[in-house]
Amino acid sequence: MDETLPRIGLGTYSDDDAAQWTKNVRSALEAGYRHVDTAEVYGNEEYVGEGIAASDVDREDVFLATKSVHEEKPGPTREDVIAGVEGSLDRLGTDYVDLLYVHWPADLYDPETTLGAFEELREGGAVRNVGVSNFEPDQLDRAREVLDGPLFAHQVEMHPLLQQEHLQEYAARHDHWLVAYCPIARGRVYDVPVIREIAEECDATPAQVSLAWLLSKENVAAVPKAATPAHQRENLAALDLALDDGQVARIDALEREHRIIDRDYAPWNR
Repeated sequence: MDETLPRIGLGTYSDDDAAQWTKNVRSALEAGYRHVDTAEVYGNEEYVGEGIAASDVDREDVFLATKSVHEEKPGPTREDVIAGVEGSLDRLGTDYVDLLYVHWPADLYDPETTLGAFEELREGGAVRNVGVSNFEPDQLDRAREVLDGPLFAHQVEMHPLLQQEHLQEYAARHDHWLVAYCPIARGRVYDVPVIREIAEECDATPAQVSLAWLLSKENVAAVPKAATPAHQRENLAALDLALDDGQVARIDALEREHRIIDRDYAPWNR
């Protein structure tokens, strides 16, 4: 597996105040983050780019990921997909992204057209790595068939209440990263007794325990949202928290299936 992906990244989704991400990204980078995750649909790429530029960290040292929209635009042609990605690059103020995801396998997404355009962008240097998001195994199979180069990452909702075992196994088998969004289940892990108990044992927070559990899986990274320097430092400190095998097993044994992000067009609803 390619080891260039920092395992804790900054998630930047928010419902409002897109401009906050200029200061949030800057403070995260200055706290030690080197992985920033955004998306065209978040409406904050401009501010994310400004935050990187305003920090004291060189662009080359930041692993920057975004996601391309396939709803009403870009359209069904390869040229439309490329134009959409070029728009993201312009807003981010960069010549390249380290990782470009297909955001959802829905609407105008077509494997040959979309991934063919991604390959063209990768060959031209505007995209370093190609990923997908919110796919099911059959769609992952098709993406791997279509791509000339490797599939670098698959981003999905993943946390102790939605453990995605089948996608973990798939990622390990096919040697790509599984990147967890909503990795602390938007705070719901604080209500789980087992996680609270382990947090007390480790002198840590439930958020840190949940992130450390994710990082105990060798092929998993996480992109928790953090809008304050204190939360950014808290999440980053999970890199130094090593759960023992028994603690990992106790979290593995949670039998819950709580999905936070759901869409009518999601593949698991078809």
